[in-house]
Amino acid sequence: MGWFGEEKSRRTVRIDCFMKENTVNIYVRPISGIKIVVDLELMKIVEYHDTDIVAVPTDKNTEYRASHQSPPFGPKQHSLVSHQPKGPGFQINGHSVSWANWKFHIGFDVRAGVIISLASIYDLEKHKSRSVLYKGFISELFVPYQDPADDFNYKTFFDAGEFGFGLSTVPLIPNRDCPSHAQFIDSYTHSADGSPVLLKNAVCVFEQYGNIMWRHTETGIPNEFIEESRTEVNLIVRSVVTVGNYDNIVDWEFKTSGSIKPAIALSGILEIKGTNIKHKDEIKEDPHGTLVSANSIGVYHDHFYIYYLDLDIDGTHNSFEKTSLKTVRITDGSSKRKSYWTTETQTAKTESDAKITIGLAPSELTVVNTNKKTAVGNDVGYRLIPAIPAHPLLTEDDYPQIRGAFTNYNVWVTPYNRTEKWAGGLFVDHSHGDDTLAVWTKKNRDIVNKDIVMWHVVGIHHVPAQEDFPIMPLLSTAFELRPTNFFERNPVLKTLSPRDVQWPGCPK
Repeated sequence: MGWFGEEKSRRTVRIDCFMKENTVNIYVRPISGIKIVVDLELMKIVEYHDTDIVAVPTDKNTEYRASHQSPPFGPKQHSLVSHQPKGPGFQINGHSVSWANWKFHIGFDVRAGVIISLASIYDLEKHKSRSVLYKGFISELFVPYQDPADDFNYKTFFDAGEFGFGLSTVPLIPNRDCPSHAQFIDSYTHSADGSPVLLKNAVCVFEQYGNIMWRHTETGIPNEFIEESRTEVNLIVRSVVTVGNYDNIVDWEFKTSGSIKPAIALSGILEIKGTNIKHKDEIKEDPHGTLVSANSIGVYHDHFYIYYLDLDIDGTHNSFEKTSLKTVRITDGSSKRKSYWTTETQTAKTESDAKITIGLAPSELTVVNTNKKTAVGNDVGYRLIPAIPAHPLLTEDDYPQIRGAFTNYNVWVTPYNRTEKWAGGLFVDHSHGDDTLAVWTKKNRDIVNKDIVMWHVVGIHHVPAQEDFPIMPLLSTAFELRPTNFFERNPVLKTLSPRDVQWPGCPK
């Protein structure tokens, strides 16, 4: 139901209606014009309105199950056999993972889903493991739809706080969601009465091959031709969270170079609004979406994921630096050039200093440990290479945006507080926006040389297209936590490519 300024709220929910005849793709066949409100304390329908007669979209060409589809099928894809002669390069002991130069723990929470913690990387030159990420997870997912009509304006979902990313995690399908050489981890959720429920294949872990780690071809030395290329092998931790119509593929990718790359890929089914319109030429007013099929409006909406990233860069006491790239004009005739750019670094002293809107000006954002330095004197650190920025377009006084005010900036930094984990507040259903990250940071606390938490908002403005219907190919976004003066030099300089394996029956 959300919240729209009411002083008091009851435990109520809105009920949607769909046609399930002839297809399991119910979300593309909404029965529009009906409003039903249920009071969960009374367990009764307390509101019912049948306002309009709107055409129900057809079930034609909406079937997505391969077993129920008929030829002709799409482009033929050839098979691939993956084989690791010595087995996987990682070990899983309970929920602790060791791989290459990384060690970390995979946790599971009914609200957050997968939690990565205690991530450390072995430094070959220092002969020891060094801490990087104490804890990381998706704190909230805000999905506001952009149709202000009464039958849609309440659709401003907070998927972690209202539904639970863990409760909505689904079993992974071997050889489809994860490759054949993946290993799976089971977990537990709970039923409505608190009984434990086994969730098979909740998480998969696998190595990914085929990319280039680094390379160079040298042709500038007389009488010599030098080429060197190293194969990259990465480790992926994957889960899938299905909240209603959308499937969120959640990856944590670890690289031997020291990077951690969290990624999100969206699939599933659009939220469709029924309409009597069958052709674009019939549209006379803002439809608040795209006509993706006859009688079917794919409504505009956003996906705002906010990551909780408790970084411990070589220790718990860290600081947050903003490095601006500035243009300098040359006016004294000292060069044939007229300009160049250089950097200017500032340390964010308080929470207000660390509220960042990405994209307004070029900058580097880095978490550093000023207590540890490299041999040449640089502070060790990790920088954020952000996702393509998306900024909220709702006004700040709009009720959904008050509740989702943690999206007002792309980056926030707070001092660690064990009670501040959920960016949308501890209790989100019918919340008033008075217990959010935006409220906590009004304290403007000191964040210099402290145990700090970085929050990163990863957003997608979704303007639906016909190719998203009746089920959507993956739409992806990602960011990277990349070592910056953390190592003395390229940490994979001496990392060799995996040995080539001769497959029986194949030419050399």
